[in-house]
Amino acid sequence: MAKAPIAVALDGPDLQTIVGWAEAVAPHVSTLKVGLETYLRDGEAAIQAVRSTGCDLFLDLKLHDIPNTVAGAARSVARFTPQYLTVHALGGAAMVSAAAAALPGTRITAVTVLTSMDEPALRSIGIQDSALDAAVRLAVLAVTAGARAIVCSPLEVAAIRAVVPADIVLITPGVRPLGAEVGDQKRIATPQQAIAQGADIVVIGRPITAAADPARAAAAIAWEL
Repeated sequence: MAKAPIAVALDGPDLQTIVGWAEAVAPHVSTLKVGLETYLRDGEAAIQAVRSTGCDLFLDLKLHDIPNTVAGAARSVARFTPQYLTVHALGGAAMVSAAAAALPGTRITAVTVLTSMDEPALRSIGIQDSALDAAVRLAVLAVTAGARAIVCSPLEVAAIRAVVPADIVLITPGVRPLGAEVGDQKRIATPQQAIAQGADIVVIGRPITAAADPARAAAAIAWEL
């Protein structure tokens, strides 16, 4: 069976745990995600743990700064050759473009609206659009600026798929299998719903990594997809 279009979020307490999760789930999933917490603590060792499995590397640093600084940050991780590197679309077109120019071999992946946010949270920071409208607007801006992948919630993925080119990879966090705890996510769907709506990759963390047997949990979700 081909590996499922799942990015497992390797957000763990220590490197040993990360390595164990990576080895356990790698036979079943296409991608492993190293986030900010893990990268800042474990650095290159976490990257090597992913690389040793043969899975794609999703380096989820969510860069957000002036264009020159983001370009420099992107160049600083070029040696890891990540398949995906995240930046915040809210940083603007010039910032996204700078990242894309600095790392042309990587799919610069623009984060639209965090899945932990809902409309009241958006209004509290001055964004009056709905989450859907904001995500679509930011996705179009980022793709026009050179992003080749987009992160959005499952609730916006169909609308974004309709307005971006077919080769743009759509990645959806906020994915929870039926019966799983929601945690701090607000705009969620099941893995099957996300894929049916047009997602190319679904990001799943705790439903797999917090399971008693992460390999079995990953295999079960992969089989469902």
